[in-house]
Amino acid sequence: MSGSARSSFRLPRIPAVPLAVLVGVVLGALLVLVSGGDPVAAYREILIGALAPANWPNTLNWAVPLVGMTLVAAIPLRGGMVNLGGDGQLVVGGLVAALVPLYLPGPGPLLTIVAIIAAMIAAGLYASIAAWGETRFGIPMLISSLLLSYPAIGVASYIVGFPLRDTTTGLAQTVMIPDAARLPTISGPLNVGLILMMIVAIAVVFYDRRTVGGYELRMRGLNAKFAGYGGVSLGPQTVRIMFASGAIAGLVGAIIVLGSQYRFQDGALLSPGYTWSGLMAALLAGGEPLGATGAGLFFAALQTGGFAMQRETAIPRVLTMVLQAIIILFLAIRHGVGRRAS
Repeated sequence: MSGSARSSFRLPRIPAVPLAVLVGVVLGALLVLVSGGDPVAAYREILIGALAPANWPNTLNWAVPLVGMTLVAAIPLRGGMVNLGGDGQLVVGGLVAALVPLYLPGPGPLLTIVAIIAAMIAAGLYASIAAWGETRFGIPMLISSLLLSYPAIGVASYIVGFPLRDTTTGLAQTVMIPDAARLPTISGPLNVGLILMMIVAIAVVFYDRRTVGGYELRMRGLNAKFAGYGGVSLGPQTVRIMFASGAIAGLVGAIIVLGSQYRFQDGALLSPGYTWSGLMAALLAGGEPLGATGAGLFFAALQTGGFAMQRETAIPRVLTMVLQAIIILFLAIRHGVGRRAS
C-alpha cells in the first residue's frame, strides 16, 4: 500500500457519547471485579431490572421526574446558560402543589389543574429571580440560581415543620391531599404525570427545532455576542428561558406530590437526587432537548436497574452513580483535549 493510500485511510471515529458510555461500562466492570464481584452478573441484573417488561412501569415512573429535571437543565444549557437551582424550584413547585388542594375550595379535578398551574408559575417566577439578577445587576446566574435553592428549601422546611405540619405525625410534612385532587393512575405506579411529561418533552423539542425562539436560543449557545448583534434581546430571553426552566421543575414537583407522595414531605423531593442526575444527563446531550430526553431515560434505567442489581447481587447501587460520573467526566476530558488540540 502506497504512502498516500495509507495516509488517506482512517479508522472510523467513535462518537463521543457512545465512547463515553463504553468507557464508563468498562471502568465500572473493573471496579466490580477489583471489589470481588461479578461484573457480568451485575450488568445482567441492571439490564433485567430496567428493561424487563415487568419492570418497565418502575423505570418509566423513575424517568418522569428525571427526564423533567433533565429538561430543566437542558433548556438554559442550550443557550449557554446554567441553571443550578433545580432543587429550590422543585421544592417551590411541590409545596405550592400541596397547599392548593389543601386550602382552596373547589372540586377535586379543578383543584388538581389549578395546583399544577400554580406550581409551574411559582417555580418559574422563582427561577426568574436569578435571571433578573444577572440581567439587572450583573450577578452571575450560575451562582445565584444555586444560592436561591437554600432559602426555598429552608422556608419550605419551616412551613411544613411548624405552622402547617400534620400534627398527627412527628414528621415535618403536610396532611394528606384529598383523594379527588390526586393525579389519576394509569397503571401500577404510573399516573397522568407520564402523559404530562411526554407533552412537555415534545413541546420543548418542537420549540427548539421549529420556532424562531428556539433558533435564537441555539445561536446564543454558539455565540452570545453574535446573537446580540443579530438582534436577539439577550436580557428578556434570559428571563423567559429561566422561567420556562423553573416552570418545568415546578411541574415535576407537582407530579411527585400529587401523583405519588400525596403530601409535601420535608426533604422527600430532594433525596433521590433528580436535579443533579438531570444535570448530568443534560450535559451528556450537550443541552439538545431530544438527546437530553434520551439521556434522562438512560439514567433512569441505570438507577432502577441499580436497585435490582443491589437486591440480587449485593453490589451497591452506588455503582450506577459512579457510571454516570465516569461518563460525564470522560466527556469533559475528551472535549477539553479536543479544544486544546485545535
